[in-house]
Amino acid sequence: MGFSIALVVFSLLMMLLVLMHKGKGGGLSDMFGGGMQSSVGGSSVAERNLDRITVVVGLAWFATIVVLGLLLKFNS
Repeated sequence: MGFSIALVVFSLLMMLLVLMHKGKGGGLSDMFGGGMQSSVGGSSVAERNLDRITVVVGLAWFATIVVLGLLLKFNS
């Protein structure tokens, strides 16, 4: 039961984080006034941190799915 709740939480977090990423237009940097910066300097610190958080949440999401699969396999 706990892993099912964790999967729902991680799924919602993943949706939120992916929607916060910068697409062709704005994103998290524009929300905090970083939209005026030149694109030559690379991504902002906020975007890099958002990338890292998204990767960590994605790995936790994947691990939760694997654990749920194993629990279903061995509890049947």
